[in-house]
Amino acid sequence: MSTFHPDPEATGAETPHLDFAGTTPYEDYVQADVLTHLQHLRSDDPGEMVFLVTTQVMELWFTVIVHEWETAAHALREDRIPAAQDALKRSLRELEALNASWKPLAALTPAQFNSYRGALGEGSGFQSAMYRRMEFLLGDKSASMLVPHRGAPRVHAELEKALHEPGLYDETLALLARRGYPVPQSVLERDLSQRYEPSAAVEAVWAEIYATPDQNDELVRLGEVLTDVGELVWRWRNDHLTATRRAMGSKTGTGGSAGVAWLEKRATKNVFPELWTARSHV
Repeated sequence: MSTFHPDPEATGAETPHLDFAGTTPYEDYVQADVLTHLQHLRSDDPGEMVFLVTTQVMELWFTVIVHEWETAAHALREDRIPAAQDALKRSLRELEALNASWKPLAALTPAQFNSYRGALGEGSGFQSAMYRRMEFLLGDKSASMLVPHRGAPRVHAELEKALHEPGLYDETLALLARRGYPVPQSVLERDLSQRYEPSAAVEAVWAEIYATPDQNDELVRLGEVLTDVGELVWRWRNDHLTATRRAMGSKTGTGGSAGVAWLEKRATKNVFPELWTARSHV
């Protein structure tokens, strides 16, 4: 067995275990070698690396956040509000980290972005399947967004499943109905494959809950953590808009999207809309 130590002064009981028969336990768990060899650059521009790695980091954060929101939705379905809140609170820290991912890209000049933009070809962020699952969990459903993934059967099947499943807000409103609040049947039995549309009756339910916080402390706290999620999603969309404006102005986006115009429209939409509008009536 080897007795080699990188640090000749590292001897005795304090020396970490360095000699493994195969790959290290760290590598086996983290798969760092896989992660750090997924960067296949398509241009000679040195700035492409940070763009590619940042985008890959975003995909990893999407994956974690989807996991948290699915965990929360499942807990809400079982009336386990504390467990749902725990998952949602974890997702707040993850959303903050996701939003910070824009910082390496936020100051790109048009010339810097153009130096490797051609390498993206028809690639565009709206084609991200994991980000689409995030949007579906937020109630922003659209069957047409499955079309780009027809060539990837597993991904397409996962998205199709998510399209027809209740999202975070659907599970929240079903819980409120089980608690005796007058959530309309038209909302509870809506076509889940369609985008959630605001309801005046749901707004009134939230206004009632918020007007009597002493009686509804648990539900108010649930409403507040969902509002925190909505705020951070709004910030994500606006940071995306700002970064895109700086990098390419109002030009057509990659993948044929409308670029800034499309992002501006997205940035005006609130997640969990009645949680915001109900505040005017409390």
